[in-house]
Amino acid sequence: MSKEFVLKASCEATSGIVATVTSYLAEHGCYIAEMHQFDDDDNNRFFMRAVCRIEGDDNAIALIRDGLDVVVAKFKMDWEILDKDTPVKVLLMVSKFDHCLDDLLYRHRKGELPMEVTAIVSNHKDLRPMAEREGIRFVHLPVTKDNKAEQEAALLDIISETKTDLVVLARYMQILSDSLCKQLHGRAINIHHSFLPGFKGAKPYHQAHERGVKLIGATAHYVTSDLDEGPIIEQSVQPVDHSYTSERLVAAGRDTETVALAKAVRLHLEHRVFMYGNKTIVFK
Repeated sequence: MSKEFVLKASCEATSGIVATVTSYLAEHGCYIAEMHQFDDDDNNRFFMRAVCRIEGDDNAIALIRDGLDVVVAKFKMDWEILDKDTPVKVLLMVSKFDHCLDDLLYRHRKGELPMEVTAIVSNHKDLRPMAEREGIRFVHLPVTKDNKAEQEAALLDIISETKTDLVVLARYMQILSDSLCKQLHGRAINIHHSFLPGFKGAKPYHQAHERGVKLIGATAHYVTSDLDEGPIIEQSVQPVDHSYTSERLVAAGRDTETVALAKAVRLHLEHRVFMYGNKTIVFK
């Protein structure tokens, strides 16, 4: 039986890294089906992602994992080995807008996203029918300024209970607390409308229309306590012109948001993203 796994590794850039790792994998009967590497010259940092195939069961991967630390100790390497065949457990968070949720569920249903949806959590009940249609657990956690801490604790309980690996804010219109952002560091993705120039606050598409923008977009990024400034995973843009009404801009914005979020989620699920400081390295 053939098993596939993904090796992600990063360390200070120096000679011999690739030779050491690939030799170790070859010695253990691994076939390297895909490999990417990148040197960040600004930070003297090396990043590598390899997709490997090995004959055997889960124990074969465990043996490789057990012995790798000793081999790469001289590089002080940060690494992880992930089973490519195991779907990532994902919790989706929404409010009232349904386009991003609907798109993710459709792609999941078609087999495009290797994930297991553990629950859909919302501060409103509007999208409960969508969750029930898919047979997915729906949890209503209404948030007010008085119960925010309590509801965030309840969310963390659900994440722990379901062993969720990734939280996706699919147009969840509540600001997460600094504490929650830190606890979800590197495992929460948000989608944000991104314009050139940027328009904050209510009705961003209407503000864009009033300014006559020629390009609209959306940005998918990891959640941090710096609102909408987390490491960027994927961006989507499309040209517009003076003929676009506010309503048509909203519709176009829905397209850019769904595309950017779906791509970012897929990249994360396929273990193609490295976070380093306030930016990402993405092997596509």
